[in-house]
Amino acid sequence: MRVTGFLIENDGSAASADRETVERLLDKGELLWFDLYRPDADELGILATVFSIHQLALEDAEQFGQRPKLEDYDDFTQLIAYGVQEGSDDLVEVHFFYSTRYLVTVRHGDCAAFAEVRNRLAHRAKPISRLLLMHHILDELSDGFFPVLSSFDDRIDQLQDEIFAKPTDEQLSELFNRKRWLIGVRKVITPQRDLVASLVDGVAELPGMTREIERYYRDLYDHLIRISDLVDSYRDLLTGSMDAYLSTVSNRLNVIMKQLAIIATIFLPLSFLTGFFGENFAWMIRRIGSLGAFLLLGLGTELVVVAGMLLLFRRRGWL
Repeated sequence: MRVTGFLIENDGSAASADRETVERLLDKGELLWFDLYRPDADELGILATVFSIHQLALEDAEQFGQRPKLEDYDDFTQLIAYGVQEGSDDLVEVHFFYSTRYLVTVRHGDCAAFAEVRNRLAHRAKPISRLLLMHHILDELSDGFFPVLSSFDDRIDQLQDEIFAKPTDEQLSELFNRKRWLIGVRKVITPQRDLVASLVDGVAELPGMTREIERYYRDLYDHLIRISDLVDSYRDLLTGSMDAYLSTVSNRLNVIMKQLAIIATIFLPLSFLTGFFGENFAWMIRRIGSLGAFLLLGLGTELVVVAGMLLLFRRRGWL
């Protein structure tokens, strides 16, 4: 049965990913890495029949959406980690099944980390241990977060400049979406960091771990700490950006309300004057009938009131 995935031998060369080849290499001890990409039920059945993977671990591989964790079974170790999907910022969940005889990965999303590791294996002069290979995959998965977070930082700076220039609803929506994505990253990076910490601190043990390989995992732990710190920093930046958006909108609303209040205040005495001269007083009707009286009393007083109020507002700094 042909399998959707990649099969790598101990010397780094690729082999045909079918059931017969998998069984042959596994029996000869020459199977280095078996990578399953979007496997169906029949392909996952190979893990149960050929690799004797426990049913509970297979259920996790069938139902993705697990948190990063490390489970120790009798003859293998299950490890779940996350990376970033190539060409987007979607997260990729990867299930590792490790033993001294094999390394199996199961994933549903494409990730540049796997192509990079396969390329390095093809050009590697010396054989590599499965435990060190798992480190390389985990390291590539973790390092994939750095360019995404770097562009994330640049976009936050752009959003802040745009918000101060002219806040819009689209900017607020993007801020919420980015904060939601950052929360999702934090939910997987924090347990993934703790997972690697348990390996380097000796809380959890993997067969074949040596002092030299442990140094590589310590370096991986350092990368995850940096990613975790960046996520926390960007979360604070997003919160500050949201506060800046709300403050800017509030300030603009205050300016508009002040302008409307000024206009209403100017028209208040004008309404009084027009109402007063609109009364049918006999004295006013007999004496105010010429064009000069109309221009002086009708328009002149209103212009004087408007000019006086504008001058008052300017002196008080309202304009």
